[in-house]
Amino acid sequence: MLTMIDPIDHAKRHHAARVAVIDGPRRLSFAELHERAARLGAGLRRLGIREGDRVAVLASNGHRYVEAFLGIPAFGMVVVPLNTRLAEPELAAILKDAKPRVLLTDRDPGRLAFGVEHTIALTSEYEAILLETGGVPSPCRDEGAVAALFYTGGTTGKPKGVIATHRNLVANAFHKTVACSLSPEDRFLAIAAMFHVAGVAPLVGLVWLGATTVTLPSFEPEATLDAIEHHRITVIMPVPTMVAALVASQRRRPRDVSSLRMLGHAGSSIPNALIEAAHETFPDAELAQFYGATETASIVTCFRHEERAIGTPLLGSCGQAAAGVAVKIARQDGSECAPGEVGEILVRGPNVTVGYWNDPAATAAALDGGWYRSGDLGLMRDDGYVFVVDRKKDMIITGGENVYSIEVEDVLGRHPSVVEAAVFGVPDPTWGEAVQAVVVVGEDLLPVAAAVVEELRAHCRQFVAGYKVPKHIELQAAPLPKSGPGKVLKRALRERFIASEGTNPGRS
Repeated sequence: MLTMIDPIDHAKRHHAARVAVIDGPRRLSFAELHERAARLGAGLRRLGIREGDRVAVLASNGHRYVEAFLGIPAFGMVVVPLNTRLAEPELAAILKDAKPRVLLTDRDPGRLAFGVEHTIALTSEYEAILLETGGVPSPCRDEGAVAALFYTGGTTGKPKGVIATHRNLVANAFHKTVACSLSPEDRFLAIAAMFHVAGVAPLVGLVWLGATTVTLPSFEPEATLDAIEHHRITVIMPVPTMVAALVASQRRRPRDVSSLRMLGHAGSSIPNALIEAAHETFPDAELAQFYGATETASIVTCFRHEERAIGTPLLGSCGQAAAGVAVKIARQDGSECAPGEVGEILVRGPNVTVGYWNDPAATAAALDGGWYRSGDLGLMRDDGYVFVVDRKKDMIITGGENVYSIEVEDVLGRHPSVVEAAVFGVPDPTWGEAVQAVVVVGEDLLPVAAAVVEELRAHCRQFVAGYKVPKHIELQAAPLPKSGPGKVLKRALRERFIASEGTNPGRS
């Protein structure tokens, strides 16, 4: 039986002097990381925080976030990472649901401070707590206990609190370590926000191994590439939108990124054209695609050496089930699909959540006979390679025909003028739904929007059926709206389209 105390105990025992975390000029050894995590646990207990109580964290990436994510659950409390990009009313709704007794934050909490008993600034107040002496509390030894609550669902509706038990996080640590071939010599650059499970999921395995984690407060492509060069980073795990930004930045001003052995990506679908561009830009790095969800803590499938699939039918697959995880494609009635047949992706394993906090109806809908229903549509080849076709809610039905938005987005992404694209369905009196696209282009193209739209439609007709070609295409220079983890907020785009009733001059 392993819990979140075990990786930091193991690291203290076997890797005490090795560098655990680099955060700007601050370097922590594994012995120091263990001590600070334990002192945090002791300090929270002195405040009267009990086993099972929630402690929220609203902060940018850094060594204190690492300490909190490891130390809070290791000593029996529940960590609640908060999305720093949410508006105050959204954060207030999460606090109302999770009911944390403590809020750790590196910013002015505003009115959020009135919703918790103790608000602790992640500077002097936090450090003062760690300086106080006192006994270390007993660690959590129950692998079924709740370790974290990750609030998700912002791309499709009201966020839900996904329960991550100690068993979930420990299992994922082993799955991730095997899938990525992590070793003690790796230097991992934490650029994904740590309030998302994908941002913290690698930490547990890295600590166990004695590998080094380098943190950046937030993602900036220039700073990321500079850090790779300076710290000789070996592994990064950006989301696709970050990959695109890194490709553009590296092409503008190349750095020495020869230390990078793996450029993994996860979090949302990725255009095949971007995979090809990433390989051209980072030719010495292995490309690896990972598929997962907050509910799976997070890894489900992996596709190692994705660059070798360029020019083959395998390009675009998210790979095969990771070691320790079971995956199947199922029909609506739960029966397993035949190879190549589209159905819902179901996942089973020790990494799968036990449910949603305070939401038994959502829990019952998502967990079916030991399987997690992902809500993603996909297919599996007879060799086990999985292709994510679309989100069930993002599939467009126009004139009785199914249109998978990812397919159309990939085609649009291959046009040289397109920076990024989102495709979704909007109400149509004739066809039920019409295919709508919002496409990001350079500002210089907006004055000739009508000509660009026709060019994009002609481009699409070369690769997809006529009913899949977007009926409406809206051009903009601003980036697409995204959630904290980097997923495009299609719901917001759809609502914007409906509210505007087609009056936007950039739309045709």
